[in-house]
Amino acid sequence: MFTATTHIRVRYGETDQMGYLYYGNYALYYEVGRAEAIRELGFTYRQLEEMGIMMPVAELNAQYLRPALYDDLITVKTILKEMPVGPKIQFHSELYNEQGMLLNKGVTTLVFFDPATKKKTNMPQELHTRLAPFFNDNNG
Repeated sequence: MFTATTHIRVRYGETDQMGYLYYGNYALYYEVGRAEAIRELGFTYRQLEEMGIMMPVAELNAQYLRPALYDDLITVKTILKEMPVGPKIQFHSELYNEQGMLLNKGVTTLVFFDPATKKKTNMPQELHTRLAPFFNDNNG
């Protein structure tokens, strides 16, 4: 299992009239977590695109448990629970407040996509090599 964490402070413009993080902004927090997780593996989205790989979102599920509030420092935990197989990769996201309370959790499924052929493709070997140490031999 691979886990990465990043921190985001809830900005005023991201909140609704009640001072709660607007529900649509959780997907943006998931994205920040994914980008930073990939960076921890030694890549950026830009580098993957330069390698001929795009990663569009195919599915997003979110569960709202408690509100994130204006000026809260949120910990975004991004988890790959299994080694990706085939063209899909699934990121699990968990958002915690400063007291360690779980506020939100979600799963984002992306696909590896080759824009030249306009078809799904498998995970780049370089990314597989970076992820392999986090998974046992049975999963990867």
